[in-house]
Amino acid sequence: MAPEPWILAAAGLLIAGVIASKTSARLGVPSLLLFLGIGMLAGTDGLIGIEFDDFELARNFGIIALAYILFSGGLGTRFRDIRPVLGQGIALASIGVVITAGLLGGIAIVLLDISTQQGLLLGAVIASTDAAAVFSILRSRGVRIDGKLASMLELESGSNDPAAVFLTLAIISVITTGETEPVRILGSFVVQMGVGALAGFVLARGAVWAINRLHLDHDGLYPVMTFGFVLLTLEGVNHIGGSGFLAVYVAGVTLAHYDYLHKRSLIRFHDAIAWLMQISMFVLLGLLVHPSRIPSVALPALAIAAVLMLVARPIAVVLTLLPFRMPVREVGFVSWVGLRGAAPIILATFPVAAGVPGGEQLFVVVFFVVFTSVLVQGTSIPFAAKALGITAPPDARSTATGSFDTVITGDEGPQLHEILVEPSAHAVGCQLVDLALPQGVLIVLVRRGSESFMPQGSTVITARDQLLVAAEHEHQDQLEAAFAAPTSESADEGDHP
Repeated sequence: MAPEPWILAAAGLLIAGVIASKTSARLGVPSLLLFLGIGMLAGTDGLIGIEFDDFELARNFGIIALAYILFSGGLGTRFRDIRPVLGQGIALASIGVVITAGLLGGIAIVLLDISTQQGLLLGAVIASTDAAAVFSILRSRGVRIDGKLASMLELESGSNDPAAVFLTLAIISVITTGETEPVRILGSFVVQMGVGALAGFVLARGAVWAINRLHLDHDGLYPVMTFGFVLLTLEGVNHIGGSGFLAVYVAGVTLAHYDYLHKRSLIRFHDAIAWLMQISMFVLLGLLVHPSRIPSVALPALAIAAVLMLVARPIAVVLTLLPFRMPVREVGFVSWVGLRGAAPIILATFPVAAGVPGGEQLFVVVFFVVFTSVLVQGTSIPFAAKALGITAPPDARSTATGSFDTVITGDEGPQLHEILVEPSAHAVGCQLVDLALPQGVLIVLVRRGSESFMPQGSTVITARDQLLVAAEHEHQDQLEAAFAAPTSESADEGDHP
């Protein structure tokens, strides 16, 4: 078999990206910045000299990568956390994106001496944010922020990519076809977002049902199933006229809310896939950039980056959040942490692939703006959080030390309960995953006859099972309702609705 140098190069770049993520925490430099640097060093003008200029391939891979990044982000978002900030997050992801794109596009027209359409296209491309990078930086520096504020930033970043994608494609369509009917464009936006959100929820509920009932012979097939589910959701919803990106994110949030087999391992799997996509995408985009072309646009691009960080983003945040009467300190922090990440650079490949005049210059400008945003905002986020006084105390649950003696003896915290399943209990014949046990309840061990085993979500409860359950004392009544025999009163109620 003849050697394939590209396989060796791909392996080396991926491993370099992983090592860079470890180095970034020590240096206080965002890992995304190092991923881009690796790609640039390996590119045509770099040390290795890999020649890569296929914008169409980068665009297609970027669409897939962004879908998996959004899906993983949704899996890490709990609906009960984002519910209190649903209005603020959606407003930032829609109105905020439009205001940012308009202000930035207007400035770009003057600074870059480009047409109105090209300026607005540049604004749309750069309009979305990347909260994953923000929280990665905060975690690496040991900084925690208020839960509601963190949830709002997560919701904004997860749902503003679809809006930026729509704006970008709409403006490209205006440039290439001359379509200029604002009512039709606005109607298309509403339809795409509505269909995307609804389809994402419905498909995710179907996925939960299928995962819990297929009973696959090999556990390793469940990640394969959800891997294909992401692609099915993305392209399937696109084909019916919805936003595939929004559907993928909503599907992730929905799956995070419900219980299903192998949930924890599937979340870890998709977290790994998201990192793989993120490293691959940034290295690939770094390969597309020729550093020798940057000096010609450096000054106007630097000015655009300054306008984005100091003018466009703050004005968009203030105007969007004004009706919600948020504290000034929190508004200031949200204004500063509008960090740009993978989405803008991926979207910057769209105009080049579509043959838009000046597309390659726009790509270089966007790359420089994102690089500057990550460098300046990324390194200063922990200082901004502390200066504005919005840091939260460390989570005692993650830092506490000591033995498990107090838990085992039942002196404090979760307690161990031994429960005998009555033949007439509601749980008999049900899978664990279908019991909808409350948060904080864990069935540790099942003893059935002379055999003891650790249960899984697919384990079916049978009469006379002995269960060892770890649970808070407050859940005692719910445990008895599930595993004990119904009282005569509840039985009477069941007979007479």
